[in-house]
Amino acid sequence: MIGIKKQTYSEQVAEYIKTCILKGELLPGDQVKEVELSEKLAISRAPIREALQLLAREGLIQTEPQKGKYITELTAQQIKDSYFTGGVLEAAAVSQALPLYDENDVSQLEELVEGMRKVAESGEDIDSLAELDSEFHNVLFSRISNELLIDLCRRSCQGISKFLLYRHWISLFSPQEVYERHVAIVEAVKSGKASKVEKTIRKHYMDSGDRMAKYGVEK
Repeated sequence: MIGIKKQTYSEQVAEYIKTCILKGELLPGDQVKEVELSEKLAISRAPIREALQLLAREGLIQTEPQKGKYITELTAQQIKDSYFTGGVLEAAAVSQALPLYDENDVSQLEELVEGMRKVAESGEDIDSLAELDSEFHNVLFSRISNELLIDLCRRSCQGISKFLLYRHWISLFSPQEVYERHVAIVEAVKSGKASKVEKTIRKHYMDSGDRMAKYGVEK
């Protein structure tokens, strides 16, 4: 057994597969075999099948009829489209929710940005930027009541950058650039101007999409 708890088999199997993707043990285009996972994790195939369905909904798994299930591969255009879509949705949502962000929310954002600054200055603990980035956007999402929109935002960008292409995402921007890009969003939120917030967040994602696109595959 590899740390699998009986009460949450399918969710933990999904997390196990995500970890394999992050570690580079499973790469885009690799086949995911239920039988092999069943044997490796010493559990039945039912929760594995459920886990693969969860990951498929997140866009991390694709099924090819008569062939099997694979870690998702994306073309350059698909990557750019995903980031564009996620950016448009998050920008619109945060802009609409702008009056709801209070001093505590802004303080949390500033604290997370300060963490990014420390990483940039020290040059250490680079991997922590992924967690800081996720927490930053979670604060932004915390004032958005539209769960469907949040889910679409996460699937459009986080699934790609934090899993499928994490090994590229972590070096997409320098730590200093990561810090400055998030400072810009905080300043936009503090301005109270919806138009500025929307423009800043959309640019944030479009710039990421433009850089990440070079890692797309040819189909």
